[in-house]
Amino acid sequence: MDFFENLSDEKSQIRERITCLFNNDLLSDVSFVVRSSCGKKDAKRAKMAIPAHKFLLSIYSPVFYAMFCGEMAEKSNTIDLPDCEYEGILEMLRYMYSNTVELHGGNVLQVLYVAKKYILPSLAQKCVVFLTRNLDLANVLCVLSHAQKYDEKNLVDRCWEMIESETEEVVKSEDFVKIDKSLLEAMVKRATLTISEVELFRAVDLWATEECKRQGVHASGKVKRRILGEQIVKNIQFPVMEEKDFTSTVIDSNILTRTEVRELLRNFNGTLSSSAGFPDKGRVGFSWSSSRFTSFSSCSCEPEDWSYEGSRDYDSLVLDAIVLQVDKDIMLRGIRFFGCLKNTNYLDSLKIIDKENGTQMLSLEDMSFSPVSLPYREEEIRGYDVVFDPVILRKNADYVVKSLTDGPEPCFGCGGVNVIQSHGVTFTFKAYKSTNRENGNETEVDSGQFSSFFFKPL
Repeated sequence: MDFFENLSDEKSQIRERITCLFNNDLLSDVSFVVRSSCGKKDAKRAKMAIPAHKFLLSIYSPVFYAMFCGEMAEKSNTIDLPDCEYEGILEMLRYMYSNTVELHGGNVLQVLYVAKKYILPSLAQKCVVFLTRNLDLANVLCVLSHAQKYDEKNLVDRCWEMIESETEEVVKSEDFVKIDKSLLEAMVKRATLTISEVELFRAVDLWATEECKRQGVHASGKVKRRILGEQIVKNIQFPVMEEKDFTSTVIDSNILTRTEVRELLRNFNGTLSSSAGFPDKGRVGFSWSSSRFTSFSSCSCEPEDWSYEGSRDYDSLVLDAIVLQVDKDIMLRGIRFFGCLKNTNYLDSLKIIDKENGTQMLSLEDMSFSPVSLPYREEEIRGYDVVFDPVILRKNADYVVKSLTDGPEPCFGCGGVNVIQSHGVTFTFKAYKSTNRENGNETEVDSGQFSSFFFKPL
């Protein structure tokens, strides 16, 4: 009777009554034995049992349904789950019984694992949203490996964005020397890392040294070369290093062969035109300014409807424009827009104009486009990155960034500020006043288009 006395009349809803059964032996007909999250530190708590109820689990998860109700139904009332940890199973059950989950940095990956294992997509999505919102330089590599494992593309993209923009800090994290070889290989192949090539090599060399320790072998240059493999070594851009960095850092590592060292030295001295089989284009290395907006506003129209209301330019296309100034010379490589690439004609034109002399510095033919998803509350906002050949912006000069769009109403940024500091560069934004041939402008300093700018300081 204690169970019914604890319910009281206030808990009349079935959900409230089911919640009372969470982690409760009462009416339980199955128990999960799992590893304790602190089992390594406390041998007595190496395993823990969690009570549950087969009926409730079966109506939530097809895996549990097959386990308890299928042709090969589990007969035992005690089920050992050696691949699961206590906190992961506990939070999964909490979600099943109460539709709530208590996520934090220490358990979210465990919860994501069991959510995927037992096919609970809504719980898995909550974990992905939590990871996206709490992504930082310390955990990005760990999160990336799990996001790739579970094929969470948006989270994977978000991780790579952070790695590319903060590469030098990422390789200094504790997780870097623990990553899988496949992830290291994927990193060195990316042309958009923001790190000097010699620092990237130092990080790769350190990873190889730590891997030698894990394998219990002597960390000689020859062994490290074998462990790294040709795909990693051959994607390091030795020819773009300073010769002094190459001689003081790379040669002493003994990772390169004598022939490779000799040919690269001849390349540095100008007596050999080839790059000894190593890439020599240099990494794009662009990063982006911190978003100039503090929040987003989602659009309310259906994608097929045009409702980008407001003034339009003389070609009946929507005009967005803003004036940009930087305090240091930079190489601008791209701009992030709000909108959807499904409409291929969405961006009709994009121009960067030197305001002083009217010189146009960009043409649409030089651009490439890629879709992105931006986190916004419980949903994703659609956007796309426009990447183009480098445009040099000189310090203290005013440039007009102007685009014309034709398509569904995009979301737009809000709470914009006029001064942003990013990667040692100060960006100043000013309002653009339309000319006589233009009827208004949809973008202001505090709202509108141009979410972020991809750049590299010169």
